Amino acid sequence: MPSAGEARPGHTKRQAVRRELLAMLDGLDAGDALPPERRLADELGVSRPTLRQAIDGLVNEGLLERRHGSGTYVAEPRIAVPLTMTSFTEDMLKRGMKPGGRVLSFRTEAAGARIGRRLALSPAEEVFTIRRLRLADGTTMAIETLYLPRSLIPGLRRQDLEGRSFYELLRGNGVAIASGTETIEPTVTTAEEAAELGVPVHMPAFLFERVTRDENGRPLEYVRSVYRGDRYRLELDLRPPTH
Repeated sequence: MPSAGEARPGHTKRQAVRRELLAMLDGLDAGDALPPERRLADELGVSRPTLRQAIDGLVNEGLLERRHGSGTYVAEPRIAVPLTMTSFTEDMLKRGMKPGGRVLSFRTEAAGARIGRRLALSPAEEVFTIRRLRLADGTTMAIETLYLPRSLIPGLRRQDLEGRSFYELLRGNGVAIASGTETIEPTVTTAEEAAELGVPVHMPAFLFERVTRDENGRPLEYVRSVYRGDRYRLELDLRPPTH
């Protein structure tokens, strides 16, 4: 039996396969396919279960992606997301990417207790509930559900948000964002989210929830966004405390 400081043979083999795969990725571009598993296992001299475990690890890290019925491919690099008060559209433009998207649903309804609390509204007050698919360079990135008081922009139409930043729309209506509160937590995609994003069910993802406010502290929006975990990484700008 291996001692506490001695690596298990199976673990050592997986690490060796991982190194071989990483070296292979250095010579491939995003979107390139890996050889079939049977052939790759023969070339590396390992069993298919050992190879599959190593590939699973790289898939979880976002370096590879599996496409059902097609094979395993080099994943697109993850986009660094700074934690700042900017919109998705502004973030993508800063990265030299073309933002896009489409409105999946647009409706008016009573706020209800939960959304009413988020937006400081009575449950009976009307809100717009807007669900959008967000894209960067034509690739799905996130599902966003936006709630805002109807009284904020009473004449808002579905087409006003097609391919346009909501923050830009607010500024155009004379509404200035002064502050916001955002929470981030790990999650997995539901069946509905996976279908909309074109990814496997229960894929790792990030759940962002944000409430933005004007200079008087009035909530302007509550937005709930599910970002693909294989395409995003969070970026923090850290500074030492001032004394």
